[in-house]
Amino acid sequence: MAVVIGQINFKDDLKLNLFRKGPKRIYVNDSILKKQSEIKNYIRSVCFCSNDIDIVRSEPSYRRTWIDKVVSQLEPVYLDLISRFNRLLKQRSHFWRSETFLKTQSTDIVESFDIQMSIISTRIFRRRRRALLKIKPYVEYWHNHLSKSQEQIDINYLSGIQNISPEEEEEEVISKKIAEQLLNQRSIEALTGKCNFGPHRDDIEFLINNVSVRKYGSSGQQRTFILALKMAELDLLTKTLNVPPILILDDVLAELDLTRQNLLLNSVGKDSQCFISATHLDKFNQSFLGSSQMIHL
Repeated sequence: MAVVIGQINFKDDLKLNLFRKGPKRIYVNDSILKKQSEIKNYIRSVCFCSNDIDIVRSEPSYRRTWIDKVVSQLEPVYLDLISRFNRLLKQRSHFWRSETFLKTQSTDIVESFDIQMSIISTRIFRRRRRALLKIKPYVEYWHNHLSKSQEQIDINYLSGIQNISPEEEEEEVISKKIAEQLLNQRSIEALTGKCNFGPHRDDIEFLINNVSVRKYGSSGQQRTFILALKMAELDLLTKTLNVPPILILDDVLAELDLTRQNLLLNSVGKDSQCFISATHLDKFNQSFLGSSQMIHL
């Protein structure tokens, strides 16, 4: 077993027990957390690793995971919404293959699924879209700072909800639209057993000068965009929560050119506690190393 102990804001003691087998255990002030997700109520962090480039260049699931992490740090209760939605999705898929449906062809149970899914999907949709609107100005700032250019960036939430305006916020209106589309795709869902509409199918579009960064952005543009996203995430959490999160940079300098490395290093560690992992120190300038505490493993 391994134990990690730390102090949060000099008032809460955190202890993490890691085991070779089985789940880890998290304690705050010697009290075990019933849900591990509750740790977000005590400590916030932003992690940037080399694999995060997939948020920009890979499939939609990476972007959904990213925005879900952002929202959950702003509103820890959001994790419960995601968990409830995933359970409903699994139960719904199981129902289409169950003997109950195959024998009776009754959709009464699906009616109750639709009611619950439309409500939870609406709450997920609104929180995701609201978080993107909040983070966009910070992304614009960091992208201009890191690229030293006047490129125009944009971030769009691509939802399958039809005939809904970008400004629509009424929960009842959105929920009704979702319920209608769940009903319309039911005949296809009965054949495939898969729900092809909902938060689990949504995507986020990143644009530079109205051009998709994922499809047409250069490697340098993609790396700059993901770096801007992460620094924007740090700023958003700091401004919203009035407490700077811990910034974790996991061997990211190898992925950046010299100019972006210097811009990043000059920006981190000013307001947030920052942990940086690296295999070589030659990427860091001497002044930065001189003001840092180094731990060799």
